[in-house]
Amino acid sequence: MKMKRLATLSLLTLLSSGWANAQPYYQGKTIRVIVGYQAGDSHDQLARVTTRYMGKHIPGNPDFVVQNMPGGGSMIAANHLYNLTKPDGLTLGAITGGLYFSQLIGQSEVRFDWPKFTWVGSPDHNGHLLFMRADSPYKSLEDIRNAQEPPRCAATGVGTSGYDVPRLLEDTIGLKFHVISGYPGGGEQDLATERGEVVCRAISIDGYFSREPYLSWLKKGFVRILLQTSRQRDHRIPDVPTLYELMDKYKTPATKRRFATAYLGVGAIGQRPIVSTPGLPADRVKILRDAHARTMKDPELLAKPKNEAGK
Repeated sequence: MKMKRLATLSLLTLLSSGWANAQPYYQGKTIRVIVGYQAGDSHDQLARVTTRYMGKHIPGNPDFVVQNMPGGGSMIAANHLYNLTKPDGLTLGAITGGLYFSQLIGQSEVRFDWPKFTWVGSPDHNGHLLFMRADSPYKSLEDIRNAQEPPRCAATGVGTSGYDVPRLLEDTIGLKFHVISGYPGGGEQDLATERGEVVCRAISIDGYFSREPYLSWLKKGFVRILLQTSRQRDHRIPDVPTLYELMDKYKTPATKRRFATAYLGVGAIGQRPIVSTPGLPADRVKILRDAHARTMKDPELLAKPKNEAGK
């Protein structure tokens, strides 16, 4: 009897020791991040900076590798993530939040059900702005309204702010634009603006104030910002009117206001969400969400912009 108890005790000790020393799921693994934009785009830069710090907040300290899969304003990456990756927590996607609207309006390219993506987190929750080359003939919104030829704006594709915001402005306050889509990424759109192929572009407010060439353009007076889509004026552009103010001014009908509110709901989702595959086990969902939240508060990450500014 005594020997039996000793054997049982030994077995329990071995088992508890095994549990205590069990490796974390992510130890020795690599997490792949599919970015739906080209290298150097603001989505790409943000994903690379975030994942540089995120690994240390995940038990097991996994490595991260970023893979660019541009096309369709991140539609290709979203479809790939949703349909062709395993729900094992080892693949994340950095896509645009505006894709939810593409599904809402029944866009044929959509091969996903937006609510079924596993939400990890989003670093920004803000609106868009529309900027215009300062040397263009469109000095004000009224110039756009009265123009014989609409200004040419750059975009990658449907479902992106570059494409959808000008269409939204046309529908709600009567401003007409000629949207030239098909640019591979932000860099190509910036070059097109500098070359004069286009004169305007819609982009997220945080994206505009976070990187070049926009900061230099603003300082040099190369562009001017004509409007913003947030409900309240952003503190960085306090003199720029909001779309909501303009809808009041132009007496936009209630149905079109509701349409604008539905589209601009992406501001609450975030412009650059990090998502994963549907059906991810709950424990891995929690690990990834907690890690992303801690990363967004990481002192080393938060100090990075200040350090870069001081160089």
